[in-house]
Amino acid sequence: MDVAESITLHPGGLPGEAAALARTRIAAVTQDASALVEAVRIRLAGAPGRVLAQVNAEVDGRRVRVQLAARNIGEAADRLADGLGRRIRAVSASWRPRPWPSAGDRAIGVPTTGSERIVRVKSAPLVWCSPDAAVRTLDAMDYDIHLFTDPATETDAVVHRVGPTGYRLARTRPAAPPQRPATPLTLSPHPAPPLTDRQAAARLTAAELPYLFFADPVTHRGRLLYRRLDGDLALVVPAG
Repeated sequence: MDVAESITLHPGGLPGEAAALARTRIAAVTQDASALVEAVRIRLAGAPGRVLAQVNAEVDGRRVRVQLAARNIGEAADRLADGLGRRIRAVSASWRPRPWPSAGDRAIGVPTTGSERIVRVKSAPLVWCSPDAAVRTLDAMDYDIHLFTDPATETDAVVHRVGPTGYRLARTRPAAPPQRPATPLTLSPHPAPPLTDRQAAARLTAAELPYLFFADPVTHRGRLLYRRLDGDLALVVPAG
């Protein structure tokens, strides 16, 4: 079977030639990879003045993702392929912290303005892992911020991309810094603010933030609100 034919493609209403271009670029990357790349899925969507693009794949059994916004389909296809190539090389070798800012940072970023309406709520079981492991997931999945539970402190926490080291750790409650982390982390001095979902949406919108980590005022569990590439808000909450 041709490599391109094994790729699942969701063109999102874009013209057939646009979808074919993205498929061809991604197929070339997967065919030339030294690792086993499987379960490749490309999602495209048109938006005013830009194209939203995402590719998910499994590289030697590990999930990776690239997500971006571009000015046109040609730019989206090229940057999607470049990003997937970087993810493949990164998970196939010993992990190294990404520089800040990095060449992979999005040329067209997440909108900082939009409505306060939350259009999607994702309930997910939070992985119990070290901040180092959370950073590796952050990089592999092309997240700006990643919600997890730190077993050393038994607190919900996030790691996210920010200077000066490139990675920051924030928790729902104050706790000591991780012992001998492999990742150059800065530690947020403030616990996650207790907010309702509506209060969090209002704060994120008023401050024009791309995301906001906060704590449920009743359960004290961590919650993550973020603005999607299409400008709408989405919320990640712990399952159970």
